[in-house]
Amino acid sequence: MTAPLVEVEGLEKRFELRRAAGLRRVRRELQAVAGVSFAIARGETLGLVGESGCGKSTTGRLLLRLLAPSSGVIRFDGREIQHLSERELRPLRRRMGIVFQDPWSALDPRMTIEEIVTEPLVVHGVGDRASRRRRAAALLERVGLARIHADRYPHEFSGGQRQRIGIARALALEPEFLVCDEPVSALDVSIRAQILNLLLDLQRELGLCCLFISHDLGVVRYVSDRVAVMYLGKIVEIAPTARLYGRPLHPYTQALLSAVPIPRPGRRPRILLEGDPPSPLAPPPGCRFHTRCPRAFAPCAHIEPELVEVAPGHRVACHLHTPARATGGAA
Repeated sequence: MTAPLVEVEGLEKRFELRRAAGLRRVRRELQAVAGVSFAIARGETLGLVGESGCGKSTTGRLLLRLLAPSSGVIRFDGREIQHLSERELRPLRRRMGIVFQDPWSALDPRMTIEEIVTEPLVVHGVGDRASRRRRAAALLERVGLARIHADRYPHEFSGGQRQRIGIARALALEPEFLVCDEPVSALDVSIRAQILNLLLDLQRELGLCCLFISHDLGVVRYVSDRVAVMYLGKIVEIAPTARLYGRPLHPYTQALLSAVPIPRPGRRPRILLEGDPPSPLAPPPGCRFHTRCPRAFAPCAHIEPELVEVAPGHRVACHLHTPARATGGAA
């Protein structure tokens, strides 16, 4: 892997929750992201998958510093940015972009498409009005729309067209790093492939470093160079795409992949997980997955597994693949 553009080490995010309990207020902490570490190289796409509520979107917003981390290190192009003020972050924000999940709520209905696409240019004081108009027209054509669409409003477009507008806005400042947060989950199946192919073409053409967040394993396999699997705020496995899909090691990854439709379903047994994911307000001790894991044994309940490299580029957090297994018995 080439030198990483984005790195995180021990990244954590805790949200304080307060509720009334009689005459007093009770404080509780929700740990959305718990000690996450990974790196993304220039020109690489890292897929981030997991169940809803596992911390994927929070992780993406932390990397962009839309949220401030509770602890840990975030490096962008070698510079630590976790403690930077909004004023110090402003020049860096020109090098980052995001494509949101919902193309309906992501666009201001009172603004024309030209105003939406050029808003980042206006905020950062880039160019004059004429140059911004030309930039908007070029961006719209790049994402498959026409110049005549610039004077229209978001309600005049379909979901797929709105997402193209959102992509054009994200590219307005020519970013180096792009977070795609479930960019096709709200779209009709018939147009998902068009948006995915557009993102792939743009990523390769512009050499973008991307974090692609999704719960759809088929989509992630199509667009990603590497894949990280997240469970209850932690990365449990990360590997090159072909290796992870061909030889998943963590029981949670194996269960997720067993649910992906294949042409001959009888050739791969389905792994059914019992129970619901634990609450991030009270995560279980040891391995966070042990309460649902069909292969859990003694150490899983009280020793938290570390994310260790078991093959070149393939890391997994599971006692089945660490020396701790030798000290435990059957669960």
